[in-house]
Amino acid sequence: MTKAMLPTYRAILRGNRLEWRGNAGKHVPTDRPVAVHVTLLDEPLIEADAKEPDQGARMARALERLAEIHAMADINDAAAWEREARQDRALPGRN
Repeated sequence: MTKAMLPTYRAILRGNRLEWRGNAGKHVPTDRPVAVHVTLLDEPLIEADAKEPDQGARMARALERLAEIHAMADINDAAAWEREARQDRALPGRN
C-alpha cells in the first residue's frame, strides 16, 4: 500500500482555532469540515507571524508611498475631484 503525500500548510494554533498562513486559504475548503493532522513545531514564532496583519499600518505605508511620488499632484481641488469621482459610481443593488 502506497501512502500519498499530504499537502502541508502553515498555520498558527490559538486555543482550539487554526489561523492559516500563506496561500492555505485557497486550498482548504471552508464549506465543510476538513480532517487535519497538526504537528507542533519546537521553534519560536516570529513576532510578525504571531500577529494579525495590521491593515492600518499597511494603509499608512501605502499613503506614504503615494505622497513620496506625488501621485495626486495634478489634483488642485480635492473636494471637487472627490465629488466628480463619486458622481459616476454605481451603487450595489440600486438601479
